[in-house]
Amino acid sequence: MKPPATPDILSTRKQTIARHFATASDYDQHAHIQAQICQHLLALIACTKQDSVFEIGAGTGQMTRLLSESVQSQHWFINELCSERAAILQSIIPTANIIIGDAETIELSKVSNSINPSLIEHSLIVSANAVQWFDNPLSFVKQSAQRLRAGGQLVFNTFTPDNFLQIKQLTGQGLHYPTINEWQSALEIAGFENIKLLTQRFDVPFANPYAVLKHMKLTGVSTNRTQDQSSSGQPFTWTKSRLKQFEQDYWQQFSELNKDGQPYVNLTYDVLMISAFKV
Repeated sequence: MKPPATPDILSTRKQTIARHFATASDYDQHAHIQAQICQHLLALIACTKQDSVFEIGAGTGQMTRLLSESVQSQHWFINELCSERAAILQSIIPTANIIIGDAETIELSKVSNSINPSLIEHSLIVSANAVQWFDNPLSFVKQSAQRLRAGGQLVFNTFTPDNFLQIKQLTGQGLHYPTINEWQSALEIAGFENIKLLTQRFDVPFANPYAVLKHMKLTGVSTNRTQDQSSSGQPFTWTKSRLKQFEQDYWQQFSELNKDGQPYVNLTYDVLMISAFKV
């Protein structure tokens, strides 16, 4: 087994994100929406026979497993932020080159080149449920264009500004999600064609607002450590009074009744899936 490449040092923010996901040990048991997204992305891949596949932000390997089962490739490169995931990713595709580090800052083309001098460009770049964590998500498009060969395909997802709208409205916290128009423009400027931008909304029911927060923690996306800071510039932290107010407001603004007349609350995932080909 090849040791994973670790070509960079993470920023403080990315270290926090890495720690948060590294401790989400039950991620796959609760990340049902993320698993569905992976299935949708797999369906967007135009060709099941590839020369070189590069997966960005592989996480626990949800997308990696689907790729290994459905796509044939002579070369595999798998990037992941958390070093704790290296062994499981290697076990899914034993021949893959595992690259641990921040995909937004490491020079992945040089890493690939050092492993195999003949490989500078890839025929397929895939990323599932990861790009939204970039400091500058739109930069992923230009970086991908630089790493793809002519005719190569880019397949990934992110989320729209309506993602987790309940959390944003009640706490003022949340990641910045570029609009669909911004993604379209970035793709065109970077030299992509046959661009598809598909949205899908999932309203996930929970018994109460506390269950929403527990779900977010178990899937690594809690708002109190890795998302934007508050308007005061201070990191967002939960207090007893803030949590109580959050629960009251959530019930008041976002509760519904099920078919048995029992109240519940929703959490909205608003997904943007993208496929494009390099000119």
